[in-house]
Amino acid sequence: MTKFINYRIILNTVKIVLASMAAIWLAEFLRLQYAVSAGIIAILSVQPTKKETVRTALSRFLAFLCALLISAVSFGVFGFHGTAFAVYLLLFVFICLTFGWNNAMAMDSVLISHFLSEGRMDLAMIGNETLLFLVGVGAGILANLHLHKDMRQMEELREAIDEQIKSILFRMSKRILSGENSDYDGACFDVLSEYLAKARWMAEQNIQNQFLGGDLFDMEYVKMRREQYGCIFEMYKNVRTIQTTPAQAQIISAFLRQISEEYHKENTVDSLLEQFYEIDRGMRTQPLPAERGEFEDRAMLYSLLRHLEEFLMIKKEFAKKYL
Repeated sequence: MTKFINYRIILNTVKIVLASMAAIWLAEFLRLQYAVSAGIIAILSVQPTKKETVRTALSRFLAFLCALLISAVSFGVFGFHGTAFAVYLLLFVFICLTFGWNNAMAMDSVLISHFLSEGRMDLAMIGNETLLFLVGVGAGILANLHLHKDMRQMEELREAIDEQIKSILFRMSKRILSGENSDYDGACFDVLSEYLAKARWMAEQNIQNQFLGGDLFDMEYVKMRREQYGCIFEMYKNVRTIQTTPAQAQIISAFLRQISEEYHKENTVDSLLEQFYEIDRGMRTQPLPAERGEFEDRAMLYSLLRHLEEFLMIKKEFAKKYL
């Protein structure tokens, strides 16, 4: 994951620099005044995803139109002095904060400041600033056209999540029989939680980098695994409290091990659910425990079964929709 993050940092650095320089070169080619401003606008326009870049560009363009209107009135009334710019800022900042255009305040105000520096706001200057805006924002959008759904990274995260859940279930099957808690802590859930957080972030990024529609499979997959996380954590708490090894523990342990071996994204869990219900029916027909300790441990096993049923049903519902 560290290599992936470093790769993204390097890629974004190169992308932002190239977008900025391309905007400056184009602005100079068009012989625009304050060509460097186009490069600054390009830097501010490059966002992490395609959709975010376009949304930001549209909101900033609306803000830019408001800035032109407010500055025209302000400079027309007060002249090209600091007072006029202060009045412009007062009104423009208020509007930006009201409509959530916070990221447009600095960029658009830099363009408006050129009117103050030139002491004029004629059509030529308005055209100059508009082209600076369009060149800078256009370069930012073009810089993100290469972004697409990262299948490789998402697949790696899915595999890491599945392997971690398999490991948790396997350790659980062993702990039911051993009754040993010395090395049976919740550290594995911390690792799983980290994987799930990274996968959710990646799924959101992938959706934001798809203009048409958007494949929701990854997001729904992560949601399904997060719900299963809650189930197996409750199972873990049940297992930690078991002190003895009732006869039923052997059956449940073997079933947990089987699930860990068959656990993968393509499994629809139909056969596993059939086996589960057979085990559940069998346990209901067994005689009640005679001792308090066995009664408590069998109660924990029964609670574990209910969470395990929910664990399997979550995957079954997901499989109906996506597999």
